[in-house]
Amino acid sequence: MEHFTLSQVLHVSDPHFGTERPLAMAALEQLCRTLKPDLLLVTGDITQRARREEFAAARAFFDRLAVPRLLLPGNHDIPLFDVLSRVLRPYGRYLEAFGPALEGEFEREDLLVVTLKTTRRYRHTQGEISASQIERAAARMAQARPGQLRLVAVHQPVAAVTPDDVDNLLRGRARAVQRWAEVGVDAVLGGHIHLPYVLPLRQRWPALSREVWAVQAGTALSHRLRGGINNSVNVIRTGVSDPAVVERWDLNDASGQFERVAVTPIGGDVAAQG
Repeated sequence: MEHFTLSQVLHVSDPHFGTERPLAMAALEQLCRTLKPDLLLVTGDITQRARREEFAAARAFFDRLAVPRLLLPGNHDIPLFDVLSRVLRPYGRYLEAFGPALEGEFEREDLLVVTLKTTRRYRHTQGEISASQIERAAARMAQARPGQLRLVAVHQPVAAVTPDDVDNLLRGRARAVQRWAEVGVDAVLGGHIHLPYVLPLRQRWPALSREVWAVQAGTALSHRLRGGINNSVNVIRTGVSDPAVVERWDLNDASGQFERVAVTPIGGDVAAQG
């Protein structure tokens, strides 16, 4: 068997710069220094109102973390009140801050991550995924090497745990998850609703050809908390003989640190785990 160092992905979502908490920022910097992740994955809503100063603050913060990063825009990263920019250059300020790409990928020996832009300028909060995006991700995942953990990242969730979030679900999710299961995708990562959870998607779609997991991150930095859950991030660790795992890390205000509060395996059969 080929020997390599197992990968760590720090999954961060919805920092909402413009509403960020200094305590959470300092704690996330400390977590990065401690874990030294191989990838910082940010699943959207980087800013609160898509203002240039918010993007500049986000860029400066991510630069300080000094970790390879992969970002995608959320609905808050499109101007809301600047109608002209929303129509003509909806992602202009995002691109000024983070470069020319709205989608991307990251690969190591044991990991393949693909990001897809699911926000649309003609939608306010809801997202959608097109047939071409589904197939583009499927074609790339079909090329993955044996043993690679295969992750697709979007902004809006593909599964909800509360009735209030049904309207926030990604449009086109059923077709996407079914297709990606066929090519071996392990998990679909998202944010948007500020609730962290990990769900096996065969509970929603029993006919899936293999188990696929929904991995949601809370808000990493914002004071816009929800559900009594403090700022929260995920750490995803690949596995070889053991399944990959998702670790949920919540901010402890008293200690000023992110602390691990849950670990969920995302490999193998759900029935075998329980």
